[in-house]
Formats: sequence, structure tokens, C-alpha cells
Amino acid sequence: MGVCGVGKSSVALDLAEALSAQYLEADDFHPESNISSMRRGEPLTDEMRWPWLEGICQEIKARQQEHPDRQAVVACSALKRAYRDLIRSHLPDAQFILLTGPKQLIQQRMLQRKDHFMPLSLLESQLADLERPSPDEKHISIDINLSRKEITKAIVAQLLPATRACI
Repeated sequence: MGVCGVGKSSVALDLAEALSAQYLEADDFHPESNISSMRRGEPLTDEMRWPWLEGICQEIKARQQEHPDRQAVVACSALKRAYRDLIRSHLPDAQFILLTGPKQLIQQRMLQRKDHFMPLSLLESQLADLERPSPDEKHISIDINLSRKEITKAIVAQLLPATRACI
């Protein structure tokens, strides 16, 4: 989880591979209207996010029914406590992994991305919306100044044994 540009997709792919887990990209669950809004530089509202988050949760639950012994790793912003609460209402054992780093580094990464719908102009709204996980939320915070390999290794070392979904 985290704001745009922190490397959620890349890290989630690496983590899924390291855990032999299923990988889901939350962006794939956005309706075209959400993608269009973001392309225009318009932040999503909570009303636009609720159905998207519900769809992600339903997909994870369906996959876990098909493969009950296989973990799921999801690249999802999950910026607000309310969003994580909704996810936990469906997936009570979910563990969140907050990727965080300096704004300048995130901006630099966003400028280097190609063919991504999220413009740099939305970083400010995402930073404003970000509610860091509270101590009562199962989560790990990871600094994105580390290499991808170091990030993945640190996450694996800190995961709780009962975790079935990493977001």
C-alpha cells in the first residue's frame, strides 16, 4: 500500500514470487470512469473507491476459495483507514505493507514511468489522503530507499505467519 509512485506493483510482484503467492493488481479493478478521472488529474472520491475496493476483496476471496493454501499479494493504495477497515471486514487476516519514502524520490520515480495513467499532479492529493496505519493495524512499514530485493527480503522476514493476504 502507499501513494502512487512508491513501487507497489513492482514490490508486490517480487513478493508474490518470493511467497509463491497469487498476485493481483488493484488498478485492474478500476472501472474506466475512475481511470479517466485520474488521467484528467482528478482525484478519486470515496464514493468512486468503495465499489473498486469491494471488487478487489471479492476477487481475493474467490481466489482463496479456489486455492485455500495460497497467499494473495495485492498492489493497492489503501490510503485511508476506512479503506483498510473495509478490506479487513472481508479479509480479517490481511496484513498491510506501507511503502514510504521522500516526496522527491517518489516524484522522480513517477516522472520515469511510461504509459501509466496516474499523473504527477495527483501525488499531492494522495499524500494528503494517506493515513498511515495505526499500531492496532497489522502492518509493516518499509522505506523505498532500499533496493527492490532488500525491500522484498525485509517484508518476508517481518510477515506474520497467519497472513493470507498482503496489501
